This record gives sequence, structure tokens and C-alpha cells, in this order.
Amino acid sequence: MTPQISFIIPLYNEALVFQKLIQRIDALAERVEQTLEVILIDDGSGDETPYLMRQVALNNPRYHCIFLSRNFGHQYALSAGLRYARATEAVMILDGDLQDPPELFFEFYQCYLEGFDVIYGVRKKRKEGAFKRMSYFLFYRLLQRISNTPVFLDSGDFSMISRRVTNIINSMPEDNRFLRGLRSWIGFNQKGVPYDRDARAGGEPKYTLARLMKLAYEGIFNFSVFPIKFLTFSGACCLILAVGYFVITLVRKLVWGDVPVGFTALLFMVILFGGIQLVSIGIIGEYVSRTFLQVKNRPLFIVKERITEGQIIHD
Repeated sequence: MTPQISFIIPLYNEALVFQKLIQRIDALAERVEQTLEVILIDDGSGDETPYLMRQVALNNPRYHCIFLSRNFGHQYALSAGLRYARATEAVMILDGDLQDPPELFFEFYQCYLEGFDVIYGVRKKRKEGAFKRMSYFLFYRLLQRISNTPVFLDSGDFSMISRRVTNIINSMPEDNRFLRGLRSWIGFNQKGVPYDRDARAGGEPKYTLARLMKLAYEGIFNFSVFPIKFLTFSGACCLILAVGYFVITLVRKLVWGDVPVGFTALLFMVILFGGIQLVSIGIIGEYVSRTFLQVKNRPLFIVKERITEGQIIHD
């Protein structure tokens, strides 16, 4: 039977929290009237997560597993789940660490019945460190100000999207994935649902500072041309500064016969313009590198194995 709802849950070294996750999903499934499928995506885990996934999927036809050939990253694991989701009505996306409560399904689904194509969770409180909370707070507000498309504040990947939005996302070939940005760009009727984000149910956070920085880069460079415009503005300011300094120097020479002595001024100008040029090259390089990766047209991910309705499939 084709499911009405698909749950997509990416996993990476989540053996410590896996049993709690399955218990929560099973308890939820007993209360849900719609037919469900739960798609678990292993993103190249190095612990017992693939084994636990396999055991669940082989014993319960509700669960489907996708095993990627290596660690492609959270956004690509989500993309794999979206690609294989069979839901006729809506797809619900959540992380496997249980920071996003699966039980919010009922509120999300009610919004879907009211005609919303995208229902996303808005984090009111986060049980994380002060530095991480502040980083997220500043990033979302910066991205909202500079993005070509509004990205909703304090909203992560935790969401429910309709079948037609899922199809549109699947048709997008972008290599550098920032799904919450793609979700906002698509449009249609969207609604935020506030909730308190829980602490991890177990294990260590998989989004390290480096991974968070990479995700922030994807959001900024994929959905904003502000960095390029900022270069133009900076270049104009530097030109005005240089012309002004030249005029002052020329006046001092012609009127007072006073020319600045030493290398201080020269060193300042060299450092200023050299730094701006290097930053400019770096920003342009970010856009060029994205074009370089996109034109290769490599697949977003590689599936090593799937388990569907108790059957092992090698793609």
C-alpha cells in the first residue's frame, strides 16, 4: 500500500539514541490514522547504526532503509530520503537525535489540511550552549537581511512539506544543498509552528563548528549576491580613500612643499589594498568553486543498499 505520509530521518553514528527514536516513532504510528512509512538514511556511520537499522527494517515493513556509500553530509542524506519518499500527501523531516519532537506531527498535519504546503518548526528555546545559541541567532538574522529570498528566522530542517513541494525539491539539481533555503525559495503557502527544542537524547552533536560554518557558507553564497555587491562597495570606498589621500599629498607638496617622509603611509596603502584584493579573490572563488562543482554534474549521493518492505535492494 502506498503510504500517505513519509517520515525522513537521517542518521550518522546514532546508535546510543536509536532505540529511543524507534520507540517514539512506533508510539506515534499507533496514534496516526494515515498510512506511514519511515525512511531511515545511514550517512556512512562508523558505529552500530547500520546494523540496528537493518534489524528494524527487516522485521517491520513500515521502516525503509537507505545506506549511502560514504558520509555525504546531513543535507545530502535528507536529499536521498526525499528522492525515495513515496508519500502521496506529505513528507515529514526530522533529525534522529530527538531534539525535534516527532509528536508535533499532529499539529503539522492539521496545518497541511488547512492548505499549507510547507510547515516548519520555529525554535523558541534551544537546550544548547550559549555560544551555539548566539551563533544561530546571529546567522539567521544576517541571512534574512542579505538573502535574495526570505529565509524564516530560527527554522531548521524540521518540517512537513507537501508532495508537490517534495517533487520540486527533487527536481532541483543544485550540488551545494541548503534545504531550508530551497524550501523558502519555492514559495507556496508556508507556516511556522513554534516549539521548544529538546536536548539530544544521547550521544554527541554531529554538527561541529566546522560543519556549522560550512552550512552557513552554503546558505550565504547560494542564496545571496551580497558578498559580490559588498566587494563593489568596498572597492569604491578604497578608490575614494586613495584619491583623497593623493589629493592631500599633492596639495601639501605644491602649497607647503611638505611631502610625507618614510614608508608608513606607503605600507598602510599596500596592506589595505593587498588585504582587500585577497578577500575579493576569496569571495569570487566561493562562487566560482560552486559553479565548478555544479558543472561536473556528479550525483548528489550514492546509494550502496536499500531495504524496502523487508527486501534488500542493491541499486
